[in-house]
Amino acid sequence: MVLFAVIDIVGSIPIIIKLKEQSGDIHAGWATFVSFVIMVAFLILGDKILLLFGVEVEAFAVAGSIILFAMAFEMILGVRLFRDEVSGKTASIVPLAFPIIAGAGTMTSLISLRAEYQEINIILAICINAIIVFAVLKSTKVIERILGPGGIAILKKVFGIILLAIAIKLFSTNAQALFK
Repeated sequence: MVLFAVIDIVGSIPIIIKLKEQSGDIHAGWATFVSFVIMVAFLILGDKILLLFGVEVEAFAVAGSIILFAMAFEMILGVRLFRDEVSGKTASIVPLAFPIIAGAGTMTSLISLRAEYQEINIILAICINAIIVFAVLKSTKVIERILGPGGIAILKKVFGIILLAIAIKLFSTNAQALFK
């Protein structure tokens, strides 16, 4: 559930629709596969990559919580903090697979989840979320018609508040550990 809230593919439907308009098409399978590979690779190698740069997991988690906070701020208040340039078929990879699906918040969550759960359970959660991501990407037009603009706006607000709560919890837990 944490990954579902952080990835927030349902809350990203308005962004996905905008990307489709700008780039012409989104390749659901390719975007899902690339984001899946990024998440599993970061789950397995993330702490080693951070160690290579001399960054503590807690510091990365605090930085990620600030990014999550900013994303939640965007979703709740409808402001735009992050600006992405999109062109052609690259939209399926950048910004969709990374950083919208497998972004800093997802990576931070994966590292944090490793402290609480076994790696196989997290990989299973990534697989389930990848299936959901693929289904949502494939059915974006249908979802858009069913929810309408009001429903999409409500989803963004609800997932924004959940994401904000996760960001605050992630920040407080890791900031406390970082400054001990």
